[in-house]
Amino acid sequence: MNKILSFLKESNRYKHLLGGFFVGLCALSAFSAIYAAAVAASCLELKDKLRGCRWDWLDWTITVIGGALSSSIYLILPI
Repeated sequence: MNKILSFLKESNRYKHLLGGFFVGLCALSAFSAIYAAAVAASCLELKDKLRGCRWDWLDWTITVIGGALSSSIYLILPI
């Protein structure tokens, strides 16, 4: 458990996970939750790239995983 928490604290990955989750919740459907999280992740990484940092695929993936988690809520609960 400590490995997972230290991994998420590195490079503020927990913020990417939560951000993708909340963006996905605002999408209001399962497919659009993943799509919106991918768009948000791409925008975040483009911002980093324009500021001189490298594109971080791991941060991008974690943001999309957050969207997939919120998508699973839409698939499980009949909303």
